[in-house]
Amino acid sequence: MKLFVTGGAGFIGSNFIHYILREHPEDTVVNFDKLTYAGNLANLKDVENDPRYSFVQGDIADIEAVRKALPADCDAIVNFAADTHVDRSILDPEAFLKTDIFGTRVLLEVAKDRKLRRYVQISTDEVYGDIEPGQFSKETDKLHPSSPYSASKAAGDLMVLAYVRTYGIPAVITRCTNNLGPNQYPEKFIPLAITNLVEGKTVPVYGDGMQVRDWLHVEDHCRGIDLALRKGRIGEIYNFGANQNPEWPNVTILDAILKQLGKGEEMKAFVKDREGHDRRYAVDITKSTSELGWKPTWSLAEGLQATIQWYVDHPEWWKPLKSGEYLAYYKQQYEHRKQS
Repeated sequence: MKLFVTGGAGFIGSNFIHYILREHPEDTVVNFDKLTYAGNLANLKDVENDPRYSFVQGDIADIEAVRKALPADCDAIVNFAADTHVDRSILDPEAFLKTDIFGTRVLLEVAKDRKLRRYVQISTDEVYGDIEPGQFSKETDKLHPSSPYSASKAAGDLMVLAYVRTYGIPAVITRCTNNLGPNQYPEKFIPLAITNLVEGKTVPVYGDGMQVRDWLHVEDHCRGIDLALRKGRIGEIYNFGANQNPEWPNVTILDAILKQLGKGEEMKAFVKDREGHDRRYAVDITKSTSELGWKPTWSLAEGLQATIQWYVDHPEWWKPLKSGEYLAYYKQQYEHRKQS
């Protein structure tokens, strides 16, 4: 297949490109990325000279740029491009609306005009909102987003489904739980905790730290997306999650990181909880298992251990990121919650 991957310089997108080039030697990939603060071409340094891979810088909200970059013989668009950090969406929702809603519409328009074979929208379990212990969100559940980020993703998903019904776009949607693994920008909880501890800094913990996320290794997620791309039914949604049992609250995740890095309890810095913070996410993966033959292979303990070691071994990757804009933003958030 000839793939047009948007947002391919980010965490999950770059891991997906690596997965495709490794598992499908006959495929080619055009990586279309705006290169915002979270887009990093260093994530793809090892494939930049691969003749099956090429990069074009551009914004998915710019329809002429998308049309120009999309190869004439393209088979499918896989859309990872999104503004994703909840804290940033609370401070500045506008950028999320532009990328996650309007940008999605642009891609759908181009897919319609070019009559592509497939369009895959990468979404999130956060569109379901939080749920009680013991419950699992199904693809047919009512959407109940809690933040400007998750609301923008939910709107993008609805746009995809509308284009399927109205225009016959051959699209599928995937919704995944929180990912962990290499190359994740160090504003997210796990890489932030690891890199702060390596630098001798405390780790901010929202509220009581008992929020639950069903952590899935990014490699398992990429394999699921690939299956949805090739085997998913048009107009369908597929959930991907690890279904960990027992579930690990955030503070338990941090305890495991502290232990592996030989740090103590004094490195936890409890701060005011985030506005509208969802308490628990978990998804039902029955449909993905039965229709796609997918299931997670990484345990959380194994994935977390490998992720910690990756960040320990690659300070040259993350240290340049924890400067400038990032440090100013992080300090603003931390000081705000510490004083509240």
